[in-house]
Amino acid sequence: MINFLAKKLEWLDVQYWFYIFNDLSLLYIIIPFFVLELIRYAYLKRLDKDLVLDSIANVITFGAFFLIEIILGILAITKVYYWVYNNISLPHLELNWATVICCVLLADFAYYWEHRTMHRIGIGWATHTVHHSSPHFNMSVAYRFGPLDAIMPVVFSLPIVMLGFDPILVLLSEVFVQVFQTLLHTEIIGKLTKPIEFIFNTPSHHRVHHGSNRQYWDKNYAGILIIWDRMLGTFEPEKEKVVYGISQPINSVNPIVVFFHGISRFVKKLGQIKGLSNKLLAFVKPPDWMPKEANVDELPK
Repeated sequence: MINFLAKKLEWLDVQYWFYIFNDLSLLYIIIPFFVLELIRYAYLKRLDKDLVLDSIANVITFGAFFLIEIILGILAITKVYYWVYNNISLPHLELNWATVICCVLLADFAYYWEHRTMHRIGIGWATHTVHHSSPHFNMSVAYRFGPLDAIMPVVFSLPIVMLGFDPILVLLSEVFVQVFQTLLHTEIIGKLTKPIEFIFNTPSHHRVHHGSNRQYWDKNYAGILIIWDRMLGTFEPEKEKVVYGISQPINSVNPIVVFFHGISRFVKKLGQIKGLSNKLLAFVKPPDWMPKEANVDELPK
């Protein structure tokens, strides 16, 4: 086993396997499963205009996010990542199964902290709230992104690059974590066996994460392994029926409203806050934070 894990790999082989799991999963899992979900909605008489338009809005937000990510990718991956990799990283690691597996695990752990940060600071929630604002829960919701969602991963990925992992391997590992997350956005799959539910993130755990129920707020941040939440005190099992969405519903399927509502609400909140220092604090304080002297209602999540 040790010899197998330590065996040097060719980049072509690694990229091939990530291509199978990352790119092609859209064709052999995600789209077929979404069609199955639509059939289920129709059977339950829940396939209405609002759900269809919401799904279309989800795909449009993904297109806008993807365009931003491409622009950032050119700057961050080819410039910042490789500068760090070539100038201030530890000795570069050889490409083998051990480093691939370690990189995926590190990307998963980084995703936990990135995701937790997106929920717990004002500017993070201003963009990530887009992903949570749908009142539905299906695989199209996995593609519902906010305008700044591509920025936060850069901050949490750079330490992995500094450890000597190739920036492209880090990027492919991040995408793998995201693809795994996509598969969790469904109501079709109930709870799985206890060992799986204990170790891995599952649809049940992720339904909790999307709940607007008060006891489900800011829980189950995990990407692949739910053990991060269990160890760090943010785990919550699915008990009460999940009500999807956010506490201040946007009540819109307009893609522009969906994509920008978090930022517009944050800008409005800044307008209610007096003093430059307080305005700056709003960027890093929790989303519902307001200065004590402010004569406005707290903004719920």
